Amino acid sequence: MQLSPLQSRLAASVIASCLLIALYFTLFSPHFALAIELKETSPVLLGELDLDYLPDIGARSLLDPTYEPEFSPFDRGIIGRAPAGVTALTNNEAMPMNVVPGTTQLFMFTVRPGSGRRDEENKVELRSQHNATRGQSAGAEAVEGDVTIADEEQQRLERRQTQKTLYMSANTCEQPEAIEPSKTTLDPPQLTMYVSTSSSNQAPGPLAKSGEQVRVEFIEGAAMYNFTAIGDVYIGVYAPNISKAFDGLYNFKIAASTDAFFDTYDMQDDADLIWVDSDAQGALLITHNLTESADPVLEAQIMGTQPYVMFAQNKNDRSINGLKYSYCGLQNYAQIAATKNGQFTSMVSTGMTKRGPGHLPKQQFYFSGLNSSANYIGILAQDGNASVSGNGLVGGGGHVFRAMNFSTKSDHGNCAIVLNLSFCDQVAYSVPSNPNFGNATKLAQFYDDYAASMYDNFNKSLAQIACEAPSTQRYSLARNCSDCAVAYKDWLCSVTIPRCEDFSNNAAYLQPRAIAQPFPDGERLDGATIAKYDDTAATNSSRNPLIDSVIQPGPYKEVLPCEDLCYNLVQSCPSAMGFSCPRPGDIGFQASYGHRKQAGEGIDGELTCNYPGSAHVFSAAGRTGVEWGSMSVTVAATQTPQQRRANLKFVKDQEARRGKSEDQIKKKTKEAPKVPISPIWLALLAFVVFGGIVVEVFSRFFMGK
Repeated sequence: MQLSPLQSRLAASVIASCLLIALYFTLFSPHFALAIELKETSPVLLGELDLDYLPDIGARSLLDPTYEPEFSPFDRGIIGRAPAGVTALTNNEAMPMNVVPGTTQLFMFTVRPGSGRRDEENKVELRSQHNATRGQSAGAEAVEGDVTIADEEQQRLERRQTQKTLYMSANTCEQPEAIEPSKTTLDPPQLTMYVSTSSSNQAPGPLAKSGEQVRVEFIEGAAMYNFTAIGDVYIGVYAPNISKAFDGLYNFKIAASTDAFFDTYDMQDDADLIWVDSDAQGALLITHNLTESADPVLEAQIMGTQPYVMFAQNKNDRSINGLKYSYCGLQNYAQIAATKNGQFTSMVSTGMTKRGPGHLPKQQFYFSGLNSSANYIGILAQDGNASVSGNGLVGGGGHVFRAMNFSTKSDHGNCAIVLNLSFCDQVAYSVPSNPNFGNATKLAQFYDDYAASMYDNFNKSLAQIACEAPSTQRYSLARNCSDCAVAYKDWLCSVTIPRCEDFSNNAAYLQPRAIAQPFPDGERLDGATIAKYDDTAATNSSRNPLIDSVIQPGPYKEVLPCEDLCYNLVQSCPSAMGFSCPRPGDIGFQASYGHRKQAGEGIDGELTCNYPGSAHVFSAAGRTGVEWGSMSVTVAATQTPQQRRANLKFVKDQEARRGKSEDQIKKKTKEAPKVPISPIWLALLAFVVFGGIVVEVFSRFFMGK
């Protein structure tokens, strides 16, 4: 049969195309699709499993909603059980443990995927495809469960979504003690916590590979570390070897939580505790405002609580060295603890007050039985979340804040703290005293009654002022009688109740008083000391004559009232009342008033003049983060720069390892093979196949015209 010209050209094009295709398959070995070849494997051993890669065991097969697979390696009696020699940790429960120096205690915690936090369609889906066809000859292998690249990416995404933040915290409760404390200046070495998420490092410690674990050193008896994880996490707590100068074991408690740190410490912020004042045997300390809200309901709720506890330690006593951030360590070793076995001790009295700036709720602590002329550190802490504590609660452990410093006065005994006064309710500091006069209650009543009697006289004078007159007839459009009464009370209490300091304190802002009188113990100042001061009434007597005649404190120095108290009194009250203030440089000013220190002036924490609610406030003081709605504490994790760098490296490495078997980790990831032919060759092939037909059709079309 003879072919037409069109058929001849078509036949030639088809034959040429077939030859090119045959040549292509002869020279190249193309792979247009990828598939995972499933080889016959040996039975799976539990110790070889990568638990980080396991899908949610609780997820049911999509083929049968009622079917739950049972695998022989996962016997229900051993799922979740820690290996021998490893202690399993429970969420939000502290585990106490002893550790011998030179050894490591091992723990394990399993981070399980959250339930109810993802939609059903977001769960890991294992797609299966049956590639065997009916009629295949016997012995042909059927490949099932092909997983595409997209499936693997989806699984890795799902695993990242199911990861949780794990919060690890540990406290040293006991440590080896020096056999002869007077012969050593060393402190016991700190414990170290090691964390691993690799199944190849189930015993993290000093002998394991550093690349498979994170090393977290204890700081003053405490360690905190948080990271994201899924599956089994392995922890080791290592006790270093100790020298012959020490004897004993370490005792610590460790807790893991997927909610928040169980135990915390804060070494970044300044102390939230404020040193108000001290005398020879006691000290008064107070917190910052526990809320900034003026809601009376919330204030009443806070005033009915005592959220904090406190510890105090003489700086010369080294027993808490290495344990300053450990709540249980402070309970066991601190010289003075606000609570012991859940009960407040006799050396510490605490309560709530609104005294001080803002007239908002604060908690105060008064320590008694201290040493005179001694330096102390005070440590504020919280047991649990301010209302309840213990295992099973989020943040149910101890929370320790940064320490602050305070000191006591000399043993002359002529300065004593008074507080909780009825009339001068903002007064809480040391006043001129004499042990022979009586106790602190009697002393406070003496000063408070005198100030109240002076205020009665003022109140009678204020009643003569037309306080209720129309605004056009009042003495001031800016101030009223209430302002005058408040200003007078503030000034009166500061003037009639002097703030007392040791006579040995040489600060320039202090005013010497009663220098010619004897101390309560009968001792007198020597002539050389008296000669240093001017022979004036201001130095030879107290501001209030009753102090010298009734109390007889002897020589002391006064923190003078702030000058702005006098200025505020003159500005707030009617001129008819005749109040006036001396000006700086005038006779009598230097011995009557002090200058309130501004920011950046003087020594940090120095109190240069007295005013209602005054205290030794140090700059940049932090605030404790108490949320009164839930009575919970918010504390940020603290890491050293070295720990932070190691943690970032560890997290990056674990992210790359997650979802891969051990064999996959050891091999480099290969790129997916590409089609071994360039687009140019594909275009040429298409032209050969279809070009002749197209040309012929166009040719016939134009010829037909």
